[in-house]
Amino acid sequence: MPSAADEERTPDDLPRATEGVPVSELISLTPPGDVARQALNRARAAARAKGLYPGAQSRRILAEPRRSGPGKDGRDPKLFAETLAALLQQRGWVQEVSVGGVIGRWREVVGNDVADHCTPETFEDDALVVRADSTAWATQIRLLIPRLLELMEKEVGKDVVQTITVLGPVGPGFGRGPRSVRGRGARDTYG
Repeated sequence: MPSAADEERTPDDLPRATEGVPVSELISLTPPGDVARQALNRARAAARAKGLYPGAQSRRILAEPRRSGPGKDGRDPKLFAETLAALLQQRGWVQEVSVGGVIGRWREVVGNDVADHCTPETFEDDALVVRADSTAWATQIRLLIPRLLELMEKEVGKDVVQTITVLGPVGPGFGRGPRSVRGRGARDTYG
């Protein structure tokens, strides 16, 4: 039978009173109901030490928003264009893709006259390189560079294309053809 001192103890005092006492002694000295209560109190104290409160709702359940009903949420399907635009933005490819679109639509952007005699070659580091089919057209396109920069700004945005380099036609080399010479060729007359 429990003594008066045991009855005055609160359930919170029981884990402290039984610390360091072997389990076999606790079972032999304490009635089974008290052993169960002490075990429950120890479990509650361990949970409080971890920051958990028995009987409280899980934080995960409270943090999740409801996902039913007619409103939009993150699980709704998205259009391909929206997904592609988000991917381009995330990877930092927006400028390159927009310039690539302009190069693909070169005839529409610059007009038929310029497109008949000039083709874009590369776009690297904010510089567009264009090749003309004759030196006369290369000179003409160099005069049109400010207008071409305005068109590029309108199509792809400000400061995406900052410089346009115009190259002339590539002439034939000395290496092949009916007038080629074996050996050093034309270079041996200059040396």
